[in-house]
Amino acid sequence: MPRNTRVSLGRRQFLGSLAAAGAAAGLVRTPRAKAAEELNALVWCDHTDPALIRPFEEAFDVRVNLKEYEGTGTALSIIEQSAPGDWDVFVIDGIDVPRAVDAGILAPLPEDALPTGDLFPELVLAEYQVRDGRTYAISEKFGYNTISYNRDRVDPADVEDMAVIWSDKYEGRIAIYDYYLPVIGLVAIGLGKKTSELTEADLPAIREKLFAMKKVAKLVGDVVASQTALVTGEVDILVGGGEWVTAGLAAEKPELDWLLPKQGGVRWSQSIGIFADSTRKDLALEFVKYIVSPEGQARLATSSCYWAMPANRKAGEVLTPQQKAALRWDDQPGYLARAQLYPAPDAELDAKMQDIWTEMLQQ
Repeated sequence: MPRNTRVSLGRRQFLGSLAAAGAAAGLVRTPRAKAAEELNALVWCDHTDPALIRPFEEAFDVRVNLKEYEGTGTALSIIEQSAPGDWDVFVIDGIDVPRAVDAGILAPLPEDALPTGDLFPELVLAEYQVRDGRTYAISEKFGYNTISYNRDRVDPADVEDMAVIWSDKYEGRIAIYDYYLPVIGLVAIGLGKKTSELTEADLPAIREKLFAMKKVAKLVGDVVASQTALVTGEVDILVGGGEWVTAGLAAEKPELDWLLPKQGGVRWSQSIGIFADSTRKDLALEFVKYIVSPEGQARLATSSCYWAMPANRKAGEVLTPQQKAALRWDDQPGYLARAQLYPAPDAELDAKMQDIWTEMLQQ
C-alpha cells in the first residue's frame, strides 16, 4: 500500500495457531555454513521463507542473508545507515521505485535478462520502473486490497457490491484495516470515482462514507488485529483484506474467502531490483532472474508469510490447482481490468486524507 508504509509490507498469514510467520529483527541467515559467496537482500517478509531461498542457495553455492523491513521509509533509513556495498538486492513497493531511482539506489537491469514478456501486461509498470529508457526494477508479486469475508456467515452476493462496507446489514460484524490509502481508495471506487483522479473536491463524499463505515464496524485494526478478528470469527467481513489474508488458509479455513466487488478494488504490487553500489551485481542479477522465473514465482506466491499473485503468468504451470483456486487465478483478467492503483495524492491532499481518516477513527 502506500508510499512509505504499505500494508503489503506488513502482511502475515495466520497458520494453525495464528502465529505470524517470518519477521526477524536482524539479518535472517540460512544454515549454509560453507557457501562460497554471500548475497545480502533487503526484503519483505515473503522472501524469508526457506522454501523460496534454499533452491537458489543450493544452485549457486551461496548464502543469502535477508533483512526484512516494513515501509519504504524504513528501508531508506536502513540504507542511509549502511556502508556502500552492504546490500545487493532490494524488494520495494512498485510505486516507490521512482523514489529509489531518484535517490541513486537502484542499478539499471539488463532487459534481455528479464522475462518482461511473460508478465501480466498490467504488471509491466513502465511509468514506475523505466527511466530514460533503462529499466531499474521488475514486478514480482501483486494482489488486492478489497473485501475478505466468511462465506458461511455472509451472503457472497452482498460482498459483490462495495456498498456492503457501509451498509447496516452486517453492523457490528465488520473490521476495517487501519490504513487510510487503500481504504479511502476502496470507498472512492465504491462511489464511482477513479483513484488516480481524486481531488480535494472528492473528500466530502468520501468522508461521509468513511463515517458510515465506522458506524457499522466493530473495530478498526492493524494487520494482525484485523486478520485475527476475521480468523477467530469476531467479525465476518474485513474491509481492506484480500488474498493475502485468506489464500494461505484455504485448506484449514475454507470458509474464509475474498473477492473484488463489481466496482473493483485497489491493486498493489511489489518490485525487485539491484543496488547500484552492489559489488556482486552478477550474482544479484541471478537472484532476480530466479525470483521472477516460473519456479521462483510459484514459491514466492505461496510464501509462508503471505500469499499473493505472481507477476509471471508462467507460474501458473507450476502452481497446483488448489493454489491457483485460492489465488483466484482464473479471475485475474476481470480483476485486473476492474482494479485501480493506490491513490497517489500530493503532499497537501495526502495530509487532508490523513486528517479525515483520523477524524473517522475518533468517532
